[in-house]
Amino acid sequence: MPRFSLTLPSLLLKREPLWQENRPGLRHKLPLAVQSWTYESGSLTQRLRDRYGNAVQVKVLLQRWCTPFLSERRLMGLPEQRYHLVREVLLHAHGTPLILARTIIPESTIKAVNNKLAHLGNRPLGEIIFSYPKLERISMDVSLVKPQTWTDKALSEANIQQALWGRRTVYGIAHHQMLVNEFFLPAILERV
Repeated sequence: MPRFSLTLPSLLLKREPLWQENRPGLRHKLPLAVQSWTYESGSLTQRLRDRYGNAVQVKVLLQRWCTPFLSERRLMGLPEQRYHLVREVLLHAHGTPLILARTIIPESTIKAVNNKLAHLGNRPLGEIIFSYPKLERISMDVSLVKPQTWTDKALSEANIQQALWGRRTVYGIAHHQMLVNEFFLPAILERV
């Protein structure tokens, strides 16, 4: 595990979003375009590629070992004083921001998949995790994140001017967990 850490758990978020557990009926309270992306069962990266082709790019904003937010640690049952790999990226096509993503990967998960998740570089996470035949979704939460929750870095990188819907999903790979937060920017909600 690398020796450096970040004092704040995020370059994107000033504080944790308020998440709602995905319960029956929640889906129908979301706008239709948001429903379509939130409840996508396949890879969001593949869905973006189906729409934009090879123009879909990943810009890595942060990839460091640090302590995740409290609700992230609790959701995954992570020890409080341990560092985990935190990766924050912007997916975009033709310079248009599409998705902000934040991933928490415990060291045990990285080891279980032979370190593939620690060295993604500009490759989308979805390309790797959706290649595992036994990938499972353990839980999902939904949030509407107001502009004041985002850092100046997020506001400028993604040109955030309104509240954004997002989902966070706990995935199981090789009997180990990881947490993926995805926030949908207006450009992908314009047409479903």
